[in-house]
Amino acid sequence: MDARNFKRIALVGASPNPAKYGNIILRDLKRKGFEVLPINPNYDEIEGLKCYRNVKGLPKDVDVIVFVVPPKVGIQVAKEAVETGFKKLWFQPGAESEEIREFLESQGAEYSFHRCIMMET
Repeated sequence: MDARNFKRIALVGASPNPAKYGNIILRDLKRKGFEVLPINPNYDEIEGLKCYRNVKGLPKDVDVIVFVVPPKVGIQVAKEAVETGFKKLWFQPGAESEEIREFLESQGAEYSFHRCIMMET
């Protein structure tokens, strides 16, 4: 998966807290010109962007969903994403797990582990 080809990136675990990776990644991608769609059930807006409560509410033309949440949260959101029709999922270092890998492979989803979206864009 080549991150440079993405245009529209959803970010699971987006945060308004500038010290958290969910905010650092959001600002980095936004600064680089990507359209970022934050996902966090606790906020209506983050960094001036409409915040989605879950992946089910996302537009269908999102290129990739990036995860910056603990694996136990990530597995649930990954299942919801695949059920909703999203097949490209990117897990930031620390967000991945063997359970997630096994699920994604069983579903034929394309995924990235052990790579940082900020370093790849």
